[in-house]
Amino acid sequence: MDSRTEIATGAGTVIGVFDSGFGGLTVLKALLRRMPGARYVFLGDTARLPYGSKSQRTIARYAAESAQFLVNQQGAEFLVIACNTASALALDAIKEAVTVPVLGVIEPGAAAAAQNSKTKDVLVIATEATVASHAYAAACRAQGLRGVEKACPLLVPLVEEGWTQHPVTAEVVRIYLSELLAEAAAARQNPDTLVLGCTHYPLLRAIMEHEILDLAGPNVVRIIDSAEATAEEASQLVQSLEPNGVRETIKTPDLPQIRCFATDSVEKFARLGSRFLGLPVGKVQLVDLGG
Repeated sequence: MDSRTEIATGAGTVIGVFDSGFGGLTVLKALLRRMPGARYVFLGDTARLPYGSKSQRTIARYAAESAQFLVNQQGAEFLVIACNTASALALDAIKEAVTVPVLGVIEPGAAAAAQNSKTKDVLVIATEATVASHAYAAACRAQGLRGVEKACPLLVPLVEEGWTQHPVTAEVVRIYLSELLAEAAAARQNPDTLVLGCTHYPLLRAIMEHEILDLAGPNVVRIIDSAEATAEEASQLVQSLEPNGVRETIKTPDLPQIRCFATDSVEKFARLGSRFLGLPVGKVQLVDLGG
């Protein structure tokens, strides 16, 4: 092996990442840090969002079609469902639809909370659809945790507006967290961990950290980013699937190998997606998955 060659976890592996929109690019961003040598195919089903307003049957069909596109047409060898709604309501359908390993975002977030919580009481903030599914509550119970969930419907539009440092956003976050802490106190819980149960929320992490520390003092200082937790578990799973745990590959290129697809609004995807990914998403290709 000459000086141009390196051993890297996930190198050469084609990883498919799916979301109903583009918030899941925060998961892709976390994956890139752990497996920079992998090849990535990202699909945002922007023509059919929001998934949260659809029936479970429809969500399962949409998600399965998206997964099959990534696996059957783009050659994905491992699939990350970077969508909380699809992870909550369609994970089984996705696993039945494809023949490659599939990882959602909910169980890794709950597992990371269990590893970091000492009191075993956790707070979860997410979208209305995810909270209504109670998927995080179930995942927390499976980890021996008690969780209080809170829907925060104003946060996604604030993030997409670019108001990630705006005083209005900070005030909205403060109100939501105040209400959540009051609910936890009423349930006689002593939470020490906050789970960000939406892929948009990592862009608000700085505000979250400031407000939760100010409201709760040192008791709630650990924030669990489900995107980071999912990427960490994905990297471990990909490594376990590779021969001898690693692949040999030519040195990782300076620019990551990413192909992005969207089912609608490719210009908006390219504009906002770069904000979520932290680098240009490049040319976004339009794909038609049907109605």
